[in-house]
Amino acid sequence: MRVEALVKKRKYNVIFFAVLLILTLTSIVLTEFDAAKGITSIPRAIRWATSNFYPDIKSLEKIPRIWIKLRETIFLSIAATTMAAICAAFLALLGSKTTRVNRLLGAASRGISSIFRNIPLTAWALILLLSFGQSSLTGFFALFFFNFGFLARAFVDTIDEVSSDGVEALQAAGATYFQIIFQAVIPTCLPQMISWILFMIETNIRSATLIGILTGTGIGFIFELYYKSFQYHVASLVVIFIIISVLVIEFISNYVRRVIL
Repeated sequence: MRVEALVKKRKYNVIFFAVLLILTLTSIVLTEFDAAKGITSIPRAIRWATSNFYPDIKSLEKIPRIWIKLRETIFLSIAATTMAAICAAFLALLGSKTTRVNRLLGAASRGISSIFRNIPLTAWALILLLSFGQSSLTGFFALFFFNFGFLARAFVDTIDEVSSDGVEALQAAGATYFQIIFQAVIPTCLPQMISWILFMIETNIRSATLIGILTGTGIGFIFELYYKSFQYHVASLVVIFIIISVLVIEFISNYVRRVIL
């Protein structure tokens, strides 16, 4: 039986990779992508980057302006994530099978989180541009709506994974709904929820750069401004600042995760 199971698993793996290969080749043909040209252009791109895309002495004069925009981007990402996490936590409590009030409300909560999560971040930014124009508010709401949907779903799954023993014990003792939430569910789920929030903050630092290009704000706007004006030395300095900030945020997040998990 064990041998048959292994043979069956191997057969499914072969089928999967065969289908994946067919889809890849079909995509290359339909999009007219020249793989050979793409590979041969890599050395030329590297030569251009090493000869143009690096910071020089003059570009260091722009550090104060770059730092102001980077700080704006980081704070915007943190604010959007934390606000979205608070709203997502309420929606997750209504959508989780462990804490939902009724099935109809639970299904509605899950549906709302799916809608917000499945609209891409760039689509949110473009939609909100029509209402708020190119401003920090557009970037904030774009990050907020996407994070709201993603975190709501993540929090629902986290709450559903919580052991029902503590909930059942409090229910047997006659505890109210809010007592169960604050004494059993949240204390158990909080470390994992914080981990999800930290993950989204890391992701948002990267995403906010793209959003800044669309909304004309933050570090993304500065990068686009220097790059389109052919100031490649300054643009490369902006990229270095972004990389350093992401690495620092990731280091802090990993440290916090080790402490709380």
